[in-house]
Amino acid sequence: MMETLTNAAFAIPAVLGEATAIKPAVPATDLGWAGLILLFPAVSAVLCGICAAMRVKGKLPGVITAVSLLASFATTLALFLNFPADGPRTVHLFDWVSMAWSGQGATWSSFLAPFALYIDSLTLLWMLFVTGLGSLIAIYATEYMESDVGKGYARFFGSVSIFLFAMGSLVMGGNLILLYLGWEGVGLASYLLIGYYYKRPSAVAAAKKAFIMNRIGDLGLALAVFLIWVNYGTVEFDGLFRAISNGVSAAEGGEWSKAAIPFCLMLGAFGKSAQFPLYVWLPDAMEGPTPVSALIHAATMVTAGIYLIARTYPLFELHPAALPTVAVIGCITALLAATIGMAQYDIKRVMAYSTVSQLGYMFLGLGVGTTFGAVYHVFTHAFFKALLFLCCGAIMHGMAGQLDLRKMSGLRNVKGFGIISWTFFFGCLCLAGFPFTAGFFSKDSIIAQAFSKGDTLSTWLGFIALFTAFLTAYYTFRVWFRVCGGPTKYEPGDEDHGHDDDHAHGHGHDHGHSHAKADAHGHGHGHGEFHPHGPRLAINGVLLVICLGAILAALPSYLGEMRHETNWVESMVANSSAAGGVPAHGHGGEHGEAHHALAFTGIADVHKATSVVASAAGILGIALAAFLHLLNRGAADRLRQALLSNGLTRWLPLAMENKWYVDEIYHALFRLPAWVLGHLFHMIDKHLIDGLLVNQGARIPQDLGRVFQPLYNGALQGYAITMAGGIALIAAWVFWILFQGNG
Repeated sequence: MMETLTNAAFAIPAVLGEATAIKPAVPATDLGWAGLILLFPAVSAVLCGICAAMRVKGKLPGVITAVSLLASFATTLALFLNFPADGPRTVHLFDWVSMAWSGQGATWSSFLAPFALYIDSLTLLWMLFVTGLGSLIAIYATEYMESDVGKGYARFFGSVSIFLFAMGSLVMGGNLILLYLGWEGVGLASYLLIGYYYKRPSAVAAAKKAFIMNRIGDLGLALAVFLIWVNYGTVEFDGLFRAISNGVSAAEGGEWSKAAIPFCLMLGAFGKSAQFPLYVWLPDAMEGPTPVSALIHAATMVTAGIYLIARTYPLFELHPAALPTVAVIGCITALLAATIGMAQYDIKRVMAYSTVSQLGYMFLGLGVGTTFGAVYHVFTHAFFKALLFLCCGAIMHGMAGQLDLRKMSGLRNVKGFGIISWTFFFGCLCLAGFPFTAGFFSKDSIIAQAFSKGDTLSTWLGFIALFTAFLTAYYTFRVWFRVCGGPTKYEPGDEDHGHDDDHAHGHGHDHGHSHAKADAHGHGHGHGEFHPHGPRLAINGVLLVICLGAILAALPSYLGEMRHETNWVESMVANSSAAGGVPAHGHGGEHGEAHHALAFTGIADVHKATSVVASAAGILGIALAAFLHLLNRGAADRLRQALLSNGLTRWLPLAMENKWYVDEIYHALFRLPAWVLGHLFHMIDKHLIDGLLVNQGARIPQDLGRVFQPLYNGALQGYAITMAGGIALIAAWVFWILFQGNG
């Protein structure tokens, strides 16, 4: 069977060591209005800054941001509908970086990076969900953040606007310098948003952690930009793809600088998209308000690494070890994060580790040769993960900041929480890869490609991905069955909650009872007990719209199957620079002749078998979660106690609950030595450099002056002694000279 797969694996247009030829871009002066996609959020950021300066007390900053982002989405949609299908376009907006020189021995004579856009189908696909979901999250935040009106409201929405402007620059930029501007811009915006509650030490620490960890990846991207210009003489995407098509691969040329390019790009992608070992910042990003979590985890910042590799995929095809490395790191990350997510009790943190795990799937897809599968999973994940985070935020909003799944149950029966509970349920189905949901189709395309590729490494990675799918289904429904299923009871959060409690309170609730319970209608018992409140139109409406988007995200696969056509997302990827990772057919559908040919080779059977096994793994995970966390919750507690009481298994639950001690390992290997070295160098600087060399050297004349100071005290006898001493010294010197001469 494996031999058959090896001989009849998916046909990939470019083999390793030979880059895919990309169509040259056509300059498009008539598409200058596409720059409005970036202009709208930039103007919104400026207006929010003016609102903050003028201390506007109302919700005007939220309205400005929501309207601006909706305008950006409408412009993106118009560009998508009017974009020509014959190839990519470059749109020159204005001159930016332009340098030229001449001289003998110079390999290149200019460095050009205009403020220009590179637009192809990959750009359009990305910007559709970035601006669309960004707009919906901003609308959600107008209600969610309303208790901050008059305080940090304008600052929050200004940071959101900066975030969307930076992400648009990253995706639409026509050169690597503009991409790098957006890359650093989303890093800055994430620092501002994660640390929004700057008076809380945990939020400040999380913001600094995200900023520093991303700087490691950013160094890799900066080195890649330098090496690309040195080797190819351009940083513009169109010129780069032309140069690659006409150049020699790194494997054949043996030039280390060319060979290093994909690995430097990889480092940048791993940092921004939270892959092992640079993933530890993303779970801590939960310290920001929940709309920030949805924005970062769903459609924007964490997808930047996937976009970077997809955009520069021809460079990865030039080195035989580049894509396998991406696949291995992605698979390790997916499994590691899934095991951690199983043992967390904070529902937002569970979803955070889920994001890390799903990003691992996307990198696995890129590495095994299906950019279609990776990008399709980015597309579907953007909807259902935004839905899951916003549902968690709505629960937190109505439960006074409560996020502990052990302190909530049966919220589906609480008044005002019906929409939250059932949209949350559908999001969980998608994340678990339940058959025929959007998450099922996109995840299945990645796992199937791992098995179909035919080599031993990819096959093992496919088995790990299947096991991870089982774990994903388990921990996802562990949350839903605990929080929304079972008997109705809950405890409110308290004002010292570790997340966005600054706004979660202030709704007029009495928090005098920390163990209040409610009946099936959500009413408290007794005077002064906590009463949860459901959200209003802005939150509920956005949840319903994004849930509809998560449902429709599966539509390309359904239409492809019914019409025997190429999946819409696959066709978008196939007409971009990521075409080298698009198989001869996709999961969603094929042309009739191709379908029969593939069925003959056995590959279609592999896809079907993978779909069945992946579905079974997901359903088994859901069933196990239902037994342990809905039907027999005591069994889960007994299982944990049994593991803890056994010396051979005690380490497992403790390690998972403590996130495999990765943060502690980082502390021991990097943070603590840096702290010790910092204090050591401080002592050396203070006592040796400043104390001995600088200050002590300056004290020598001062000390000598103090020795002779009594001789110049203004008293006559002091001057007489000085004169006598001087005469004695002169006489001694004269006598010494004379004696020397006589000798």
